[in-house]
Amino acid sequence: MDDKTDKIPIFLYREFVADLTKAIEFSEQKRCNSLITSITNPNFRREFSKSPVRENHFRFTRSELLLEPAKWHTQVVAKLSNWIDCDSTDENVRKFSEATLKQEIAFAQHVAGHGQILIKVRSRNTSNLARTICSELTAGSLLVEMPMVDYENRWKDIGNEELKSTDTWHWWNAFRSYSDYNSRYQLALELTSDLPTQDVILRWLGETIDVLIVPIDLFINNRNNFPVLPYSHKLVTLKFLAMTNCKLALKAPDDDSRNIDNYVSFLRYLYKENAKRNDPMTGYDDLLEIPLQPLYDNLDSYTYEVFEKDPIKYIFYQRAIEQALMDKISDEEADIKTAIVMVVGAGRGPLVRSAFNASANVNRKIKMYVIEKNPNAIVTLTALQEELWKNKDMTIISTDMRYFEPSEKVDILVSELLGSFGDNELSPECLDGAQKHLKEDGISIPCQSTSYINPVMAPKLCSIIREVRGHMRRGKPNTYEKQAESPYVVYLKNVYHITKPQPVFTFVHPNNDEVIDNSRFIKMEFDVAHDCVLTGFAGYFDTILYKDIKLSIHPEEHTRGLISWFSLYFPLTEPQQLRAGDKIKLNFWRCISNRKVWYEWSTTSPTVTHVHNLKGWAFPIYK
Repeated sequence: MDDKTDKIPIFLYREFVADLTKAIEFSEQKRCNSLITSITNPNFRREFSKSPVRENHFRFTRSELLLEPAKWHTQVVAKLSNWIDCDSTDENVRKFSEATLKQEIAFAQHVAGHGQILIKVRSRNTSNLARTICSELTAGSLLVEMPMVDYENRWKDIGNEELKSTDTWHWWNAFRSYSDYNSRYQLALELTSDLPTQDVILRWLGETIDVLIVPIDLFINNRNNFPVLPYSHKLVTLKFLAMTNCKLALKAPDDDSRNIDNYVSFLRYLYKENAKRNDPMTGYDDLLEIPLQPLYDNLDSYTYEVFEKDPIKYIFYQRAIEQALMDKISDEEADIKTAIVMVVGAGRGPLVRSAFNASANVNRKIKMYVIEKNPNAIVTLTALQEELWKNKDMTIISTDMRYFEPSEKVDILVSELLGSFGDNELSPECLDGAQKHLKEDGISIPCQSTSYINPVMAPKLCSIIREVRGHMRRGKPNTYEKQAESPYVVYLKNVYHITKPQPVFTFVHPNNDEVIDNSRFIKMEFDVAHDCVLTGFAGYFDTILYKDIKLSIHPEEHTRGLISWFSLYFPLTEPQQLRAGDKIKLNFWRCISNRKVWYEWSTTSPTVTHVHNLKGWAFPIYK
């Protein structure tokens, strides 16, 4: 194996290890980066029903001096005892389990500090287990291990409510709900020989999975007698690597004599396969960003630079301008007629460049007006005019497009004022104010935008918001509440889409209504196909630039290669538990006052919520 391959993290998971020192040496010998192992002596056992909880201290495991502190922190994941049952109906078992759990967590934190602790969950009955862990775990993070399918109980009496389903997602959902969606609690999900349905896998892909455990018994030998995963398991593993950025753990019995190197090599091969799938947005995954307000704030150079790097958007704009120019000026008039083009909200000039390129491509003359309110961007535009466009018929105006009074009206009005939800950067208000510059038969590019929304389960985002709220609560009163009632721009990756998006609001330009009113209200209804958790709603948009030239971030129609816009996420202050067959009923408003625009949202089914962002108190969009 090459050096780069050797550095890819693969975890070795031994269920029980009799000699801890030997196990650590073995993991290093096999170039595995970490070892998941029991922190207590497996030979230490008691008769639960006969042994009362004792307060006196005794040596219940080996000393941490077996390893250097750095190795405890970086190379060991402390695994709590499998037999612990804090929710047992037997009081002696429950009390002894609680005492042992507290003791083992304390020792794990003592030796591993801020490292990881792993506990195995075998049912959804974990309320007392979650309570005990929440009260004792003060450092590090928790890995909750469970199989993808409950293969141990799937053949038992289906009359028992606890065993009706082999869907172990309910175990995880119950545990993290009891733990109030603690961001330090993550999943260690074990692949099973029987894979669940595609819909269930998609739901798992929306969870915060830190480790995917691959049992060695799942492997089969290929024609070269090399161990590989079956094709279906390989595809599922690649999906988890791509969508959750999880680590892989190879699970092998302690007495297994097989050559671990061959299995590790295959898992590292999967890492490399995943790395080949280049995602230009890697690093932005599931990060909450405050939406821009370019009408109210002046954007900086770096922000302009990010948007200008999108190659697709400006190619589509250029095609739209070409079509509009050919419709405005026929081939016979190309030498004698000039089209007047106005770019509003020009920024640092990418649309100006697209317009000049379009003019040259279709051999049409244009006269250009460039409107930009940001005085800092005007500096760049002026420099570009002097250096690149000095021979062009071009006028730069530093003002707000809504208040400019041109000496002549234009044939084509071009803008890029759309946000992640279409109208959330106030394109309707801006273009309604600028359409007075347009001739009666003038063309607006874009000419229409439609927003879409769908319910999602995004536990990672929910945990982040709740963690921020927890910090805010201890600081400024009421400030923390804003975190859960503000929309966010998010590159949604680790998310489960509960159902398909539905259209929300449509705006047409130019707007020929006698009385222009951009306030909106809609009631929406979504069907729930599978048990899940509603954490919020994801917003998208599509836009018709001109005729059949269209840009979209709709999940099912996303323009290939388009990276300018992420989704807009509307969170709920409290997650809602959903069951298959439920209906989500959403009320959604676009509200307007003299100084601002804002969104409000609430649900009436299956849970009635308060109206989020009432009067725009958490997040207004200023005009």
